[in-house]
Amino acid sequence: MSQVVSFWRRGGWRLLGGLLLVAGLAACGAPPSAQVAESASAAPRTPRVESTLGTQWGEGRESATKVVRASRVTPERPRDVGQLRYSDEHSILRALGNSAERQTNALLADGDVELQVLNGSGSVLRIFSTRGARDFHVAGRHGERYELVYTNRSNRFYEVVATVDGLDVLSGQPGSVKSSGYLLRPGERLVIDGFRKNDREVAAFRFSDKGRAYANNTPAGDARNVGVIGTALFDVRLDERDPDLPRRAAPAVESGDPRDPRAFPADGRQYAPPPQYRR
Repeated sequence: MSQVVSFWRRGGWRLLGGLLLVAGLAACGAPPSAQVAESASAAPRTPRVESTLGTQWGEGRESATKVVRASRVTPERPRDVGQLRYSDEHSILRALGNSAERQTNALLADGDVELQVLNGSGSVLRIFSTRGARDFHVAGRHGERYELVYTNRSNRFYEVVATVDGLDVLSGQPGSVKSSGYLLRPGERLVIDGFRKNDREVAAFRFSDKGRAYANNTPAGDARNVGVIGTALFDVRLDERDPDLPRRAAPAVESGDPRDPRAFPADGRQYAPPPQYRR
């Protein structure tokens, strides 16, 4: 039985799975438009699009948490795994051509879950693809804030494990399907709008130069992964006997210089550490 953390932001809440996180409660009005592939070999691949953008560690945004009990139905096997690449629109169209298909969302888990990318003002960012292919590309703009919005159209409970530039959005560590995620309840909407700094705040996602990307300025990052957003979905069961628990205190985090040696470097931090800019 894993423990799940839920978050509130503007009338919504999120869950952290193992820790599971739950976000905004709202219906997503856009119609289904595309299926995110589990396997790239199932369809022709699109021409390669070199990303010109990264995602920077942005300003702090409030987002509170609590713990909830939940367990994965199939711990070792996600229901679906998908990814979206991102770059500026000019670079995407130059690679895909002007005939590239435009859509407002992508589908996961046979349409159970819709994924949209919104900018800071709530407008939907375009997703581009070529006919018959299952590689999807989101068009962003330098300096623009963005959010990942998941809408559950099913009666299932899902855990959403999300990564940006190869880093887990909760811990800031290299992404893994074994990591904890957010809880997405039936008929509800989950908004992930930043890297989690602590149990009450996230650092906003902002498109930036690749050199300023969080993944290029933290020891856990890898420059090869900049420009991709990943999602893994798991079916989960909640413990309805005792779903809400008192918040467990996180292990104490040493306040010294992060460059100092530590005997147990994996302990004491469950959220994403701040970037370390070299210049």
